[in-house]
Amino acid sequence: MRNKLVVAILFVFSSLVSAEPQLDAKLTVFKAYLGSWESNFDVPKGKPQMRDVSHWERALNGTAIRSLHSINDGMYGGESLIFWDKSKESLVFYYFTTAGFYTQGTMEVLDEGEFVAYEEVVNNDSGITKVKSTSKFENGQFTVSTQYLKNGQWTQPESRVYTRSDKTVKFK
Repeated sequence: MRNKLVVAILFVFSSLVSAEPQLDAKLTVFKAYLGSWESNFDVPKGKPQMRDVSHWERALNGTAIRSLHSINDGMYGGESLIFWDKSKESLVFYYFTTAGFYTQGTMEVLDEGEFVAYEEVVNNDSGITKVKSTSKFENGQFTVSTQYLKNGQWTQPESRVYTRSDKTVKFK
């Protein structure tokens, strides 16, 4: 009787463990990023505060990552889908914005919790045609450093630190 009970407990436990939602192996770099985050941008004195709230989640049965973000409760926002493209043998993504432009790009994993994204910008009126950003997760937070190719010249990198948050992404 005792052996049957142990077998039953092990079966239930293994069922619970295997029921945990999984990510495609190519997406494991994003596992630490799952959840909600926020960052307050550095802004010049006298300018209004800029807060970015983002949420990263498993999507499409673990074959993609969905990332949403909004700045200042929906003043601006966007949504990304990141997935492994077998034909390109690369992580690819599309980013759609409330400002009417979108980007498409590729990502390169640099290390555990660290990646670089290269984006081509489509339909942007501000002169930005490319974006390069590096994200690194460590010590329970992540840093994003971003540069823009604007009017043919790369801007200086801008860095933001994201910490866990209970805030939600909002769109107007």
